Amino acid sequence: MTPMEPASLPMLFAGLAGGYVLGSIPFGLIFTRLAGLGDVRAIGSGNIGATNVLRTGRKGLAAATLLGDALKGTVAVLIGLHFGLEPALAAGLGAFLGHLFPVWLGFKGGKGVATFLGVLLALSPVGLLAFAAIWLGLAFGFRYSSLAALAASAATPIVLWALGQPGVAWLFLLLAALLWWKHAPNIRRLRDGTEGRIGQKG
Repeated sequence: MTPMEPASLPMLFAGLAGGYVLGSIPFGLIFTRLAGLGDVRAIGSGNIGATNVLRTGRKGLAAATLLGDALKGTVAVLIGLHFGLEPALAAGLGAFLGHLFPVWLGFKGGKGVATFLGVLLALSPVGLLAFAAIWLGLAFGFRYSSLAALAASAATPIVLWALGQPGVAWLFLLLAALLWWKHAPNIRRLRDGTEGRIGQKG
């Protein structure tokens, strides 16, 4: 690979900025407000993601939020791919950062799992299948959604390197680190034995 030419820097910045704008769309907040349920940040964990939207009791809204948060990552990367892999990687990073730190909400966004998956879908469908297999295995085995997501995200860069996608693997190493950082409260609850299990009531 030849050294990056200065002329490519504006394109990389455009990919990062464009991805950020797409990623910062707060679908959970938008959908709950359109449904007349108020501000989703006022309930549960205060998060704008699908898990907290589910606490409204509206499974359809939670599913729509999950889909929207994933597809904004996918769309950002697919647009970037028209200009090459590096702009696509920049767009994927931008979309993830936009979801985690949306400027419209005081940089307080979601935890990133859905957008992580959306970016992965666009860059490596096989990697997405590996993530899903790991998540399902651990979720059924231990019934902790957060533990399954953390383990699957940590394994994703390794899977991508094994698939011969080193550039994509480096991106997901960064995304996984950010995802783990945003899940710090879940990690503490897992350590303390107070994290809620899948299907647990109350």
